[in-house]
Amino acid sequence: MKHLRKLALISLVSALIGLAFPYVNFAIDQTYQQLKVIVDVMELIRENYVDEVESRKLIYGAAAGMVRELDDFSQFMEPDVYTRVKSDTEGEFGGIGIRVDQREGWLTVVTPLPNTPAWRAELYPGDKIIKIEGESTKDLIIDEAIKKLRGTPGTKVTITISREPEDKSAEWITRDVPLVREIIKTENVKSRVIDGKIGYIKAIEFTGHVVEDFTKALEDLKKQGIESLIIDLRYNPGGLLSGSVDISKLFLDDNKMIVYTKGRRAENYQEFRASSRAPYSDLPLVILVNRYSASASEIVSGAMQDNKRAVVIGERTYGKASVQSMIPLSDKSALRLTIAKYYTPSGRSIHRDEKKNSGGITPDIEVKVPVETEKKLLQQAEEFYYPGKSESKDGKGGDKKKEPQVRDEVLERGVEILKARDVLVNLKVQKQ
Repeated sequence: MKHLRKLALISLVSALIGLAFPYVNFAIDQTYQQLKVIVDVMELIRENYVDEVESRKLIYGAAAGMVRELDDFSQFMEPDVYTRVKSDTEGEFGGIGIRVDQREGWLTVVTPLPNTPAWRAELYPGDKIIKIEGESTKDLIIDEAIKKLRGTPGTKVTITISREPEDKSAEWITRDVPLVREIIKTENVKSRVIDGKIGYIKAIEFTGHVVEDFTKALEDLKKQGIESLIIDLRYNPGGLLSGSVDISKLFLDDNKMIVYTKGRRAENYQEFRASSRAPYSDLPLVILVNRYSASASEIVSGAMQDNKRAVVIGERTYGKASVQSMIPLSDKSALRLTIAKYYTPSGRSIHRDEKKNSGGITPDIEVKVPVETEKKLLQQAEEFYYPGKSESKDGKGGDKKKEPQVRDEVLERGVEILKARDVLVNLKVQKQ
């Protein structure tokens, strides 16, 4: 059999290397013995399992199992899956209006987009999508999951969600949610002026034309006379590294470090620095984050914090900061492998380490928000961005019932800090 001949070849090569380099012989012997376990298990299954099993299925299963031992973001893709992931031939598509991520092996909602099917169905950050059309999403490749959620506008898709209860000791609440796909029109950036002098920009994710949209929003705010800025990165799942670097360059100058990557191999070390000058290097800055802020949003927060360029307020961020490389394999399958991690300018690893309870960006000022308050803030978000705008919550054309507004304590704390800074600056000027 082919795999047995290959094992024999491994054994021969191992013996030759062991003779030439005795000090590596023990490590090679260990590897050989471990590989032999895999072959032994496969042979036992082939010869004794109640049903006949294809060898390739067992090999792919072993490969997928190995990769699952690494992290949530490394993945083994069988040929058909890899082909679908590579393809970008879909034209206009419908969706349900959520940003998702892979967390603890489950497809997890990062945030629902306002006035979309998911938003109207009251899906919330942290909800785990455990099934799509009755099929489990456990360890499902995220690209595949997204394709399952997308489809022709007007078609139906039923997802099963599991939600953590307020009482942490109670069981998670599971329910089916039928949804009708729609054309989803997304925005990368929303902005407005607060109290006449404070600019506010919410970066929803770092994809598409986020740098251009962010820059335009900031220019418009400056024309309106703002003297300071709040960047809201709460619920921002990240996106393009280039987007986070280019936005950081708007505020950092003197070739300051923004972020760097480091892996086991020397070639995976790479630095990303600011330019010599920045258009808004003197603009007072506050950044808002929460536990759903991840990836590129953590790069911006970490760069500003380490360079003493902004005050970061909110909760410790998620801690997703790894670099993946897509490696095609000989049989047209592929391996998406984490090869490096992102580090802040001071050398902090952004990536979460559950055992060490490290990773993520710890805010300068911590403000925890109750889950129920978070839900209400999400539902009233459109009123904040577009005061006076009335949207239908149920999609039937009627105005949604006006409910009492809840306070956004994280945003309020940011506003307070910028106002306090203005007072201190004015006092200093008066004394001079």
